[in-house]
Amino acid sequence: MADKLIIVMVNTDPANPSELGAPFFQATVAAAMDYEVEVILTGRSGELAIRGVAERIVVQLGSKRTAYDFIQEAHEAGVTFKVCTPTLEFWGDDLIPEIDETVGGAYLISEAMDDATVTFTY
Repeated sequence: MADKLIIVMVNTDPANPSELGAPFFQATVAAAMDYEVEVILTGRSGELAIRGVAERIVVQLGSKRTAYDFIQEAHEAGVTFKVCTPTLEFWGDDLIPEIDETVGGAYLISEAMDDATVTFTY
């Protein structure tokens, strides 16, 4: 049985805030269930790793909770956040403090191929 969950946010567009809640919420729940959880931000979603971006995105109409609130909650629950290297080329390297590491494609592939890991993509 797998004991690690990797959530790869690659197709989730920060311009569509309704897409952001589920992956962060699921990461938080999995961490609370004592699974090792990593969220890897890449592609368009990588922009969420840049200071000031997630703080401006309200996830649900009528709520004041931002995408950054969800990230902080997940990180406090034990979720590790990583960002893919190309993100830095697109948006710079002023990252939110919750980013634990910058990784490349080889890291993602090797982790996703591990039998002890389940990978979700958003």
